[in-house]
Parts: sequence; C-alpha cells; structure tokens
Amino acid sequence: MTQTSPGVVPSASGVVGVPVVVDDLSKHFGGVVAVDHLSFSVEPGRVTGFLGPNGAGKTTTLRCLLGLVAPTSGSATIGGRAYHDITAPTRVVGSALEATGFHPGRSATNHLRVLARAGGLDEKRVPDVLAIVGVGDRGVGGFSLGMRQRLQLAAALLGDPGVLVLDEPANGLDPEGIAWLRAFLRYLAGEGRTVLVSSHVLSEVEQTVDDVVIIAGGRLVRACPLSELTTESGHVVVRTPSPQQLADAIAAHSPAAAVRPEDDGSVTVEGLDPAEVGHVAFASGVELHELRRASSDLEQIFLSLTSTGAQS
Repeated sequence: MTQTSPGVVPSASGVVGVPVVVDDLSKHFGGVVAVDHLSFSVEPGRVTGFLGPNGAGKTTTLRCLLGLVAPTSGSATIGGRAYHDITAPTRVVGSALEATGFHPGRSATNHLRVLARAGGLDEKRVPDVLAIVGVGDRGVGGFSLGMRQRLQLAAALLGDPGVLVLDEPANGLDPEGIAWLRAFLRYLAGEGRTVLVSSHVLSEVEQTVDDVVIIAGGRLVRACPLSELTTESGHVVVRTPSPQQLADAIAAHSPAAAVRPEDDGSVTVEGLDPAEVGHVAFASGVELHELRRASSDLEQIFLSLTSTGAQS
C-alpha cells in the first residue's frame, strides 16, 4: 500500500495544540476505584505516551477526558475546558479509542461522511484524511484490524484538530504501518499539536514519544520527559586498562556504589554519575578509554515502576 508522507498532511486552519490537564481525577464504579486522585498534564508540540499495565485506569481516564464518563471527583480539561463545554469539539480534539462501531455495509468514504455531517464538518476533507492514513474507498466490512485502526485515525483527523487522543493506535498494524504511524505522530507534534497516545507496545513508545505518564492502580507513578526517565535509570559504562584499580578507587570513594565487570571488557558503575566516576579515575591516576551513561531499557523501567508502585 502506498503511504502518504507525513510532510504533506493538509492543515486547513493552521491549528495548534492546547494543554490537556488531568487534575486530581478520580472515578469509582461502585466499590471499584478505577482512577485514584490522578494528576498530570500534556503539552502542545510533544507526543506524550500514556502507559500502564492492563486495568491501570488508562482508558477510563481518556473516557473522562472526552466526556464519555463522568468523574467521581476532580477534572480533565482540554485547553482549560471540559469536553462538553467546548464549542465544535471535533475541531479542537480528535480521538480514537476503539476500532469498532463501523457499519459493515458502508464504504470508508461514506463512514467518514456520516461522521463529518454529525460533527458539522466539511465533507471535502474526507478524501484528504483517507489519503493521509492510506485507506482506499472499500467496504469497511472487509477491513482488517489494522485498516480499521487507520480509519479510526482518519476520523480523528476530520476536524483538523489541535489535540489528538489515541488509545493503542498501533494495535493491529504491521511493521510498515507502525513505522508510518511513528513518523506521522512525530509530524503532528511538530506542527504544534498536542498528541496523547495510550500504548502497551513499549518498544514503539520508546521510539516515538517525548514525555511519559505512567500509572498503576489508577494512581500516578511517574510523569516526566522520556529522556529524563531513561537517563536517570541508567548506569555508567567505563572502559579502562586498569579495571581493578578503578573498582578499588570507587569503593574507597563511595562504598554504596556498585562496580561490575562485563563480558565485553567494559565495567559498569551504579550509584555514581559519569562526572563522579571521571573525577575518581582522574584523582586515582586511572586511564579511561570510554566513559558514558547507558540508558536503561524502557520496558525494564516500566516493570520496575509499576511493580513497586513507587510514586514521585
């Protein structure tokens, strides 16, 4: 299938994104607490990954944001307004929560025309968004899950919104489609739009997002730039012809630091940053051939944070 380059996305109104703010949000379903005093913000011009294990409260949070579920307490706003208070909301925020709700007897074009009429949108944009997502005008009943995901994304783009809220948009896409989606989301954020993406495909998140919001049990675990999370969770990699001398020097300087030789001849240091390791080596006369911080794997960080429930 021929893909449309993200660089030729038509922008009818030159819109830009607005902040999304979740403030002390809680949602109870009877005795079940799905979201528990959750607070975070999503900024324009960035792709934010909304992460958490199954049952963490991600979809409930997004439904509260989009006015599909009433919060028990707290708020979720788009540009400072609740969804139901936004005039012409489809021009402000586009969403894709589930790849369902398609009439199998309709073509992709007719499906989007119905949505455009319901939202008071110009039907002339329908062929544009179909071309953007690489969907031809065929019967929806024969679409694969990946094609339905693309059609959902096309529907979210109908109003040329400044905010995109997408729940598991890579689900069902093949590797080519995932690569295209990654570039497309980056392009949308580059236009100044606000992009919030819920996902469990951590390898894709790591290559796509700028910021992460991680929740577990309905509560915030961590919200920060991805680079900050992976950098602070990493260790220091050192190459030296005198590994034992370096290990002894580090042990004398900081007994709590851990030094471990690796099979490739390098040494990893945990508990010190690169500047401290470099200072210890210099003061001890240890020659260094390499000194760098190694980023940790996002999956390891995610599992560590969500299993311990650590909050910061």
